[in-house]
Amino acid sequence: MSDVSYVRTKMLDEMAPPVSQVGPIRWARENLFSSVTNSVLTLLAIWFIYSLLAATLPWIVFSSFSANSLGECRTAIRDAYGADATGACWSVIRERYLQLLFGFYPSESYWRPILALVLMLVAIGPILFEGLPRKMLIFSGLYPFVGFFLLWGGTVWLPVTILLGFVIAYFATTMLGKVIGSLGAVIAAILLPVIWWLFLAGPVAYGLHAIVPIGLVPIESARFGGFLLSIVIGVTGIVLSLPIGVLLALGRRSDLFVVRTICIGFIEFIRGVPLITLLFVASTLLNYFLPPGTTFDIVLRVMIMVTLFSSAYMAEVIRGGLAALPRGQYEAANALGMDYWKSMRLIIMPQALKISIPSIVGIFIGLFKDTTLVSIIGLMDPLGLSTAIRANAAWNGIVWELYGFIALMFFIFCFSMSRYSMYLERKLQTGH
Repeated sequence: MSDVSYVRTKMLDEMAPPVSQVGPIRWARENLFSSVTNSVLTLLAIWFIYSLLAATLPWIVFSSFSANSLGECRTAIRDAYGADATGACWSVIRERYLQLLFGFYPSESYWRPILALVLMLVAIGPILFEGLPRKMLIFSGLYPFVGFFLLWGGTVWLPVTILLGFVIAYFATTMLGKVIGSLGAVIAAILLPVIWWLFLAGPVAYGLHAIVPIGLVPIESARFGGFLLSIVIGVTGIVLSLPIGVLLALGRRSDLFVVRTICIGFIEFIRGVPLITLLFVASTLLNYFLPPGTTFDIVLRVMIMVTLFSSAYMAEVIRGGLAALPRGQYEAANALGMDYWKSMRLIIMPQALKISIPSIVGIFIGLFKDTTLVSIIGLMDPLGLSTAIRANAAWNGIVWELYGFIALMFFIFCFSMSRYSMYLERKLQTGH
């Protein structure tokens, strides 16, 4: 007699899931075709991308890289791909890429901006990433003077004397505080370096150079151009605007009426004036306020104006981060017995900066892109150089190739900053 059982005594092997529930098909169903509306939008997007690629890919592929003029380029494209073929003339990039990168910087000195860029990456490494040795921060603090010396050249003693001004400010803060009080020490830390830089740094530097002549061939700022100029202005503005913005944000929230009024007036005035107006002030009007015969480097003037402009917006972003912190954080710092500056350095400001990271990086990206405005005041940034290149008879009429190359370079810089911002947000994320 056979035994009939209703309980399975042997498990069946696992079966593969349906194809529609795994892999790309499932992702497409959930993200692209999850509803009628999404399906219609997906099809429209596919049609738009296809139309865009159909128009641009042949132009990019049917191109020339070896011509010496726009006419030769078009002739080479027609001979290679047919009488009706049109394509990009990348020969202009091959011929002028050094000019787009370095402007009119002497070719025999290209090693100097390249070395300055490499050292800049080394200097910002320990600031951006924790895995590197903290002792490298010493070089990070010294790099601005090293970069200035490499790019502009001249005597090595000039950046040394400029650095000495910050040393004077440090000792004025630490040594005079017990004698004239903290407020007097702060005032002395501001006035003494300014007096040193205005009246003593130059004579001392050139006096030392007369004794020990060490330096590089000086290169004037008028030779700067291309992405070299954009990086110099952009990086300077980015590095300086953050600490200045922090001080302005703290000053705007200060209980001291004079400090608060000055900070509010500065922020609101700068934010109420377009950047291009400040650049015109830097290039033309500023000379009327200087003593006769005084020369003030145009690139330095632009760097100052761009930094002040960015600092005002940075101050408002950081003020928003400070306002977003719960009141309990301030009370906890007071309960631990911390003074104002210690609580700001250890408790308040790190949290405010973490909250403000997206907006801060957004200002950095906008600042770097705004460096193209200097072409309006006659400085040869990449856009200004593209105009000069197109004015050449050999390349008159070429447009998209130059703008495409410039756009690609700016995209690389700005996208890198954006990705680092996302990395930093994930790293500092503490909430769930």
